[in-house]
Amino acid sequence: MINAKDKLFKLKSYVFIMARKASGGKYKKLRKKKLFERFGQSRIVKLGNPKKKKIRCMGGKIKTVLLTTNFANLLDLKTRKCKKASIKNVIETPANKFLARQNILIKGAIIETEFGNAKITNRPSQEACVNAVLIEEK
Repeated sequence: MINAKDKLFKLKSYVFIMARKASGGKYKKLRKKKLFERFGQSRIVKLGNPKKKKIRCMGGKIKTVLLTTNFANLLDLKTRKCKKASIKNVIETPANKFLARQNILIKGAIIETEFGNAKITNRPSQEACVNAVLIEEK
């Protein structure tokens, strides 16, 4: 007799853990992963000449993603104005210090622009632009 706890463990083992039964036997997968459940290729947005790519999503929707860029939509909180600024360099990334060395743009990265330092507020790998907010110098 299988109880609810065993069923939950079976589901967890299918998704994350390759565990074994108490008898030592292996759990068998119920099915393969479907195409929409599989991981896609990771997109890394680098600093360089603007380059975009169109990807077909579920339901036939077309998503435009960014591969390289050297411009950002910059918001100045003092004046409440938005302007297009060129990105000079990636100064720091809180997620991983090695990403800053490779000039990879991710959410939370601090970039150097022509108007001063700014923090990226969106996920450039998911969208077709880079949005940033100016950081006040202390």
